[in-house]
Amino acid sequence: MPKHVVTLVSPHPGVAADPIVDVAAGRLAVRSRRLVGGRRQGVLLVELIAGDTRVFILPDRGLGIWKMICGGVELGWQSPVAGPVHPALVPLGEPSGLGWLDGFDELVARCGLVSNGAPDFDTSGRLVHGLHGRIANLPAHELTVTLDEEAGTITLTGAVDETRFLIHAMRMETSLVLSADRPRIAWTDTVTNLSARPASMQLLYHVNLGPPLLAAGAEVVAAIDELAPRDATAAADVATWNRYDAPRAGRGEDVHFARIRPDAAGIASALLVAPDGTQAAGLSWRAASLPCFALWKNQGSLADGYVTGLEPATNYPNPRSFEEAQGRVVPLGPGESVRFDLALEHLAGERLAATRQAIAALAAAPPTIHARPRSGWSAG
Repeated sequence: MPKHVVTLVSPHPGVAADPIVDVAAGRLAVRSRRLVGGRRQGVLLVELIAGDTRVFILPDRGLGIWKMICGGVELGWQSPVAGPVHPALVPLGEPSGLGWLDGFDELVARCGLVSNGAPDFDTSGRLVHGLHGRIANLPAHELTVTLDEEAGTITLTGAVDETRFLIHAMRMETSLVLSADRPRIAWTDTVTNLSARPASMQLLYHVNLGPPLLAAGAEVVAAIDELAPRDATAAADVATWNRYDAPRAGRGEDVHFARIRPDAAGIASALLVAPDGTQAAGLSWRAASLPCFALWKNQGSLADGYVTGLEPATNYPNPRSFEEAQGRVVPLGPGESVRFDLALEHLAGERLAATRQAIAALAAAPPTIHARPRSGWSAG
C-alpha cells in the first residue's frame, strides 16, 4: 500500500504548500483548517486520526498538542482562556513576565528553548526572560504528515526556530507518531544550536490534564526517588502530594519538584489515574535528557481551570538565572544537538494494570520526601 505524504508548510522559502487538507487512507486521516473568530482567528489546526484516536496539533504554537481524544475520552483541560490563541495576541514581553498565560490551554505545551521557568528579572527589575519562554508561541516553518496504511501509522514532522540576531539561533525538529492500534502518541524533539557560537538551552514539557481523569480521588502514580515542595504553600500539601481534592473556588496552586526513578531502559513514567481506577493518562520520557520533574496541582474551581500538570524537564521551573547557577542548563556547542523522547497514552484494562505493576516495582525502595523546600531546587 502506498504512503500518502502531505506537505502543509514547505521548508523551502517561496514554495507554496496548501495548509488546508482533508486526506484519508483506510483507518488514517489528516485534516487541517484555519480557525475563525476571536483570538483564534487564523490559527492553523491539524487533526490526525488513527483508528479511534484523534490528536490536534497547533503548528503556529510551537507544534503544541491541543487535545487528544481516545474513543470517548478527551485528554486535555478546560482553560478559562478560549484557545487556541493566535501567538500574535500573546504579550510575551509584558513587564510582569506573565504574558505567556494569555495563550495557555494546550494538553502539551513546550516551554523553552532559551528559558522555561518563572519570570527572570535583572537587578533593576527589567524583565530578562518571561514565564516559560517563547517556543510555544513560535510558528513551524516546515510541516509534513505521512500516512502509512501498511504500518497503520501517521507521522508528523516539523521544525520551529527560536532565533535572535547576535544572541542565539536554535532549531527544534519534531517527529510525532500516532498508531491506529494503540491510543498513544510518541514524539522526539531534537534541538540544535545553529550558531557558530556556544549556547545553552532549557526545555520543559507542560502536560496538562483536567476532567474526566482529574476529579476528587484521582492520584498520581510514579516511582519517586526524591520529592520536595516548591515553596511554603506547597509544603502543606506534601502529605497528599499524589492525591487530588474536588475543585474549590479560590484555592491556590501547589507545586512539587521531584526526581523519578527510570526503568532499566532509562525510561521514567508518571500516571494520572482516574478516581475509579479504571483509566489513566500515562506519560513516559527518557530520563537522561529530562532528569527533573515538576507536579503542578491547580485545584481551584472548574471555571478558573481545574487542572494538573505532569512536567518532565531539563531543570526545575525557576528563573533561568537561578537554574544556571545550579548547573541546570544544557550546553550546546556550535552545530551540536540534544534529543528528547516522550510518549503520552490513554491506559485502561490490562495495559494499565501492567504499567502500575512496573512502576510499583521501581518504587519498592522508599523515596526521600522533604517536608520543606529543598536547598538548590527552589529559588528564594
